[in-house]
Amino acid sequence: MKNVETPSRIHLSKLISNLREGKYVIPDFQREFEWKPWDVLDLIRSIFSDYYIGTLLLWEGSDKHFKTLSCEPIYGFDEDPSPDYIVLDGQQRLTALYYVLFGPDVNFRNRANRYLYFINIPELLDENFEEAFFYSYYKKHERLLDNPEKQFEQHLYPLSFFSKKGYDRYRWFDQYEKYWESKAEEVEANDPDEIETIEEYRSYANRGTELRDYFEELLNEYYISFIELGENIELAKVCDIFTQINSKGVRLDIFDLLNAILRPQEIYLKDRWKSVKPRLSFADPGKMKIYILQVMSILKQSYCSPKYLYYLVPEAEKTVRNPDGSKETKILINTKDEFINKWDNSVKFLESAIKNLKNPRDFGAIQTSYLPYPSILPAFAAIKAHVNSDEVTNKLDALKKVRKWYWASIFLNRYSSSVESTSAKDFQDLRVWFQDDDKEPEYVSEFIRDYKNIDLLSEVKKGSAIYKAIFNVLIINGAKDWQTFELPEYDSLDDHHIIPSSLFRDEVGGKINSILNRTPLSPDTNRNVINNRMPNEYLKEMIEKNGEKEFYDVLETHLISKKAAQILLRKPFTSEDYDKFIEERHKSIMQAIENVCIREMSKTPPVLKDLDNSIEQVELGLRNLISTIYRNNGNKLKEFLPGHLLNKINIRINKELKSNPHLKEEDFEQIEDQIQFLDFPDYFDISATKVNWDSFEPFFGNKQELQNRVKKLSDLRNRIRHSREINETDKLDGQASITWFKNIFNSL
Repeated sequence: MKNVETPSRIHLSKLISNLREGKYVIPDFQREFEWKPWDVLDLIRSIFSDYYIGTLLLWEGSDKHFKTLSCEPIYGFDEDPSPDYIVLDGQQRLTALYYVLFGPDVNFRNRANRYLYFINIPELLDENFEEAFFYSYYKKHERLLDNPEKQFEQHLYPLSFFSKKGYDRYRWFDQYEKYWESKAEEVEANDPDEIETIEEYRSYANRGTELRDYFEELLNEYYISFIELGENIELAKVCDIFTQINSKGVRLDIFDLLNAILRPQEIYLKDRWKSVKPRLSFADPGKMKIYILQVMSILKQSYCSPKYLYYLVPEAEKTVRNPDGSKETKILINTKDEFINKWDNSVKFLESAIKNLKNPRDFGAIQTSYLPYPSILPAFAAIKAHVNSDEVTNKLDALKKVRKWYWASIFLNRYSSSVESTSAKDFQDLRVWFQDDDKEPEYVSEFIRDYKNIDLLSEVKKGSAIYKAIFNVLIINGAKDWQTFELPEYDSLDDHHIIPSSLFRDEVGGKINSILNRTPLSPDTNRNVINNRMPNEYLKEMIEKNGEKEFYDVLETHLISKKAAQILLRKPFTSEDYDKFIEERHKSIMQAIENVCIREMSKTPPVLKDLDNSIEQVELGLRNLISTIYRNNGNKLKEFLPGHLLNKINIRINKELKSNPHLKEEDFEQIEDQIQFLDFPDYFDISATKVNWDSFEPFFGNKQELQNRVKKLSDLRNRIRHSREINETDKLDGQASITWFKNIFNSL
């Protein structure tokens, strides 16, 4: 069955357009739509949660096939269809989407009523997806559909509006915003002392733009994967494929196809993936399992598009053309053991790549949501693996080139499409560049030459690669929190408007959401301390509490220069001041891009990297000692860990579970799995409690000594990782503390 499978993906907006035009039809031998209303709700919830919803299997149709198979439109579609595809697997999902998003005037299948689906806006924006969606009988909410003000008042968005075209899709958000702004103005005019009510209504109004951005990002950046069978495939084969996938409940994609092909050779791909999935939870599991195969393929044959993945099967023959035009047959992987070895190595390479990208000192993609392009992972992992091979002699120089390639790829949006071919080209380009400095890829030269022309003012979408890249640069620059003046918790950051988004909207429009007006802060600072206030209020408080020098130093970590900070302090603050602030911050961010992404001025010297690694070994030693004492004493966890640390652990585990749906609570039952969510000073708190000190005293001797040593190493690590000045005394004190801990651990 040659050249019949074409794996691809389609973004949600295009899928909706196809549904509207009747591009998908159902063959007569398919079962009817069988989902229940709550099943449909789960699908919608999954899409808005950015979860994988499975792969569609489509057959490129023809008039002959449409007629032969007695194809019909999707349930509820009542216009003349314009079919392109016969749906072999995915009917339930496509029908559910059509029913929710287009609200056809038909009863729900096998129900006596028509149903409507709604979004509760506050719950959606708080990402409480369990409560954000609901359905109801049509008659119960029929009047609500024709009454926009009731919708605005109750903060309910009918999902059937989601399928509207163009501006009609977004008009609702504009009207929602105007409704609550007019309410605020009405209260302000009649009772200006009702400040809380006015602010509450304005906060509702602000949601209009937030919702528009949210929906636009979902429509254009949520992808549904599908496999397309070519029109020329025999009908008998199509029916056989359909029978197989429906009898076994399999949703076919490249990974599943390879899994089936490899099983006779006793290579169980799905089992191997399950065993490594927790280690690779940084990206979507549906993508990451393919990334493993792509890294294998890039390293073995420099290509990674789906058709090349088949050559990873042991003893699979690949025909290659030689430079002289002759052809020869090669086998890339000979045995089962060779395949498994390359799989295991690929997992390690991806694991290392993720660690590198997450490092706040290196690339600053501290969370999955901060990674500009997950699709760059296979190329990045393969290139880094090649750098570590014997083929590359000057590894330091090669790593510098890798960083320039990475930032050039991000800022030039090179991984937004044609990812497989881009990955292959980049791998080959960099191999040549590592050997010859004159072979710098053109896109790297273009980035270095033209980066100052990047239009940062227009970067308003949270999901865009450049938007995220600027956040990465801010993390690398060591952006501190504006309340604590310390580094924030990287697993929980808010995307803060420096100048409130409600200000100057008429003058600057959507540009108020530009990355030039955004910065990362802790949720508590953003929501409870700043809380939509003007900078000339909250920044003035920062100066009064901390002094001018500390104030300006902290703002510098956010790439807000002293001049820009002084502009923010102006009172009154006008739209002209806004423009001047944006202009000044643009200069600072451009300089930071040059420093971090091109000149690499922020890189840690080798001596400090060694020191940082030694501190990490001390931290691991402390974790090991804590776990050992806990088990030896047979304590209960609630007695052993202080309450504030238990709370801290639970919060962080819940966030981990929320962002990685494949994980379960039982994955964090062991104490080692829990204390990994704590910080260096927390280990002192565990040791020094009244309940635990008798067990730790034989090792550490003195609480004050232990506390001083932990504090020195914690402070030194922060200085190293965030480019603060470190004098010789700091280094010597740190090394002495490392030696102190090592002597203790060696005595165990």
